[in-house]
Order: sequence, then C-alpha cells, then structure tokens
Amino acid sequence: MIDPNYPWPGADQAWQALPAPTRAAMVAAGAANWENVFYGCATYNQTWRLARPPVMPADAFRELNEVCDRIAQLILESCRRRARTAGELTRLLGVPVEETKLLDEDEELSEALLAAYRPDVLISGGVPKFVEYNIDSSLGGGFDADTVVYRYTKIYEEQGILDGLPVRPAPSLLDQRFVAIRDELGLAEGARVALLLDFDADYPGLETPAFFIKLLSPLADRARHFGIDLVIAQLELATLDEQRRLVVDGAPVDGLFRLFVPNRVHPSAGLDAVAGALAAGTLPMFVSSAAWLLGNKINFAWLWEDLDVLPEADRALIRRYVPRTVALTAAELPRALADQRDLVAKPAGGSAGIGVLLGPETSAQAWEAGLRAALDEGGYILQEYMEADRVPMDFVRMETGETVTDDVPYSLAPYLFGRQGSGALARVGFPGCESVLNLARGVLLTGILLTD
Repeated sequence: MIDPNYPWPGADQAWQALPAPTRAAMVAAGAANWENVFYGCATYNQTWRLARPPVMPADAFRELNEVCDRIAQLILESCRRRARTAGELTRLLGVPVEETKLLDEDEELSEALLAAYRPDVLISGGVPKFVEYNIDSSLGGGFDADTVVYRYTKIYEEQGILDGLPVRPAPSLLDQRFVAIRDELGLAEGARVALLLDFDADYPGLETPAFFIKLLSPLADRARHFGIDLVIAQLELATLDEQRRLVVDGAPVDGLFRLFVPNRVHPSAGLDAVAGALAAGTLPMFVSSAAWLLGNKINFAWLWEDLDVLPEADRALIRRYVPRTVALTAAELPRALADQRDLVAKPAGGSAGIGVLLGPETSAQAWEAGLRAALDEGGYILQEYMEADRVPMDFVRMETGETVTDDVPYSLAPYLFGRQGSGALARVGFPGCESVLNLARGVLLTGILLTD
C-alpha cells in the first residue's frame, strides 16, 4: 500500500551512510576502470564519466515503484474514460496518421497495454516528481543501466570493497523484461524472438549496425536463461514468407520484441513485413503499438482534469507526485505569459527534450514567440516547472583521469515490466551541465545501487 506521507530520504543519504573508506575506494575503483565500465554504452559526452553509481535505500525504491505502478494505472483509466479503442484515442489526441504505424485501430484499451513502462522522475524539493511517462516496449537506456551498474558491482566484488555491507545492484531490468516478454506472449521454451532495431534512428552507435548488434549480444545470452532464442537484427531486413510469417536472419520468428518507436520509425520493406505479419495474426508483439499512445503527455493534463472523480487516495497521489499540467490553448496563453518563471512547455507527443521550453531559462521574448509557435503547431502542454535538486556526484575527467565531486541534477527512470519493478536508469548531469537531462545534451547513464 502506498503511504501518502512517505518521508523520502535525501538524495545522497544512502551514499553518505556508507563508511568513508568504502566511498573513497568505490570512487577510486571507478576512476581507474571507467573505460571498461562504460565501454559500448550510449553517450555523447566526451569529457566526463561517472566514477560511481548513485545509491538509494531499498525501501524508498520499493515505494517509488508502487507509486509508478499506480500512476500508470491512473493514466490508462483516464484514457478509457475518454476512448474505448486505440483508434478513438488516436483521433482524440490528434496523432497524425503517419505516426500510428502498426496500430490496430479496433484494439480495445486494456490492462495488456501496461506490459512495459518507465516514468522520468525528478527529485524536486526532496520529493519525486513525474515529469513524463514512457509507456511502450521501446524504452531506451535499459541496456546501459544494467551494464554499467553490474560492471561497477563486479569491480567492487573483485576488490572486496563492499564485503559485509548490505549494498547490491537494483534487480536486473533486462532479466525482468525477458520474463515479461515470455509471459505476455505466452511463448514456448526455446521460442525464436526477434529484437528489431531501426538503424536509421538517431542514437549513438546505430551508424555501425554490425558493431552495435555485437555490443548487444549479451542480451541474447541472457535471453536463453528465460527460454528465449533472441535474434537481434535490423528492422529493414525483415521479410515475409508464404505463410505471412515474419522472417529474420533466414528463419521465421515466434514473436517480436519491438524496440523502435511507432512515431519515429523510418519506412522500410522490413516495417511493411512486420505490418503484414501483424495483420495476418502470425506475429505476437511485445508490446502493442497502442501502448505508445498512453505515453502522450496530455494524459497528465487529464489526470488533473479528473481529480474530482477519483478516490481521495489517488487525488493525493497526483497532487504530490504529478506536476500540474494543462493543454496549451489560446485561453491559457495569458496565464502562460504571466507565469513564465513557473512553467515548462512541451510537445505532448515529443521525446528527448526536443521542442521543450523552460520558462525560467528562456527570455520573455523567446518564451512568447515559442508559445505562439507552439499554438500554431498544436499538441503542446504547459507543466509546472520542477527544479531538480542537486546531489553531490563523483566524476572522472577522461583526458587526465582526475576525479571531481560536483553538485549536479539527476533523474531516475524506474522500469516496470509485467507490472513488476526491476532496475532503474539514472540520468546524471555533469560539471557545468544544463538543466535538461537527456542523452543529446551529454548526460551520463547508469543503473543504481540499493542499500538496506
């Protein structure tokens, strides 16, 4: 049960509670091994690497996962109050037809859409604030989160740094995702599942498909532990056979793990093949592209609109954890101009920080011009600005190997698969960074350690 008055610990409380010699040894080990720890992981930052992962109390992480799960349910319920099917929701959201690839418009909005989700959570004023919610199978950062924190953990084990201390990595989100894929698709032991990637997307490493697929090969090794024969391949190379089954790497597959976003995937013969197999009913897919609609940021505005019809416990949950959000309309423009310092404007269907306007960090002229342009474009929200608390983190300067401690913003993104909590992605700022925390602006990615 969610505690409406849960006393959230300070962001660095668990780290500071570790013995000083342990903290020093962890930073030194991270600084000495940063090349191995971050090898093959996504980043645009060419100056800094983390010298250690964040540490969080396990009970606080459990509470956060409970809040994540309930808010995801509330989002689904808010959509179902307004639409019965994916097609109805698409039209209500004003999503262009070209952004609804692979969508079955007659699919009913059901609990099955909550198979995979990951909110983006800022700690502001000591309290987690859900600034957006990603509900889909194409949740980025999971491989990096697991890989980095487990590489750190291996180093600590080899050097005996955490011996006798109740510190461990968060549960593997990659493992829990394979459990969910197997269970949600009802796969038999040894089922052949394709993980398809759009290599025309904008993500570090995709420019070299063969090398990127090789980097991801540990995923196939892990999948075998869960009875899945995972085939990692380029989306554009998929085909159909005579029975309209999807063929990947020369053989039909029993299911698809979709790791591309419906509104940004590039057209290709492979995408057409996936669509053909789905239409023929020969391809179970994790997850339905209708799930992606639930991540539209207008859903946060609907949560606030629906407060009066919700039980008091849910009203308290939204007020505490969800920044006040409304659709950007002409009627809202005067308030938006007057309250610039307290607001953020975001594309409701956007991602990666593209098109986001931060009121406190934008000139009055640029703010007004941006809002008017957003009104003309349509599909924007206004959200209460949440200033991320800064937390001391330790870094290594790549060029010199020196370590630096600096107060930086960070966000947490817990992953839940099959409505079960697992690990989390921490997006950590770096010395001198901006407020917007996304990959394109150089943030550093890692998983988290938990302590009892």
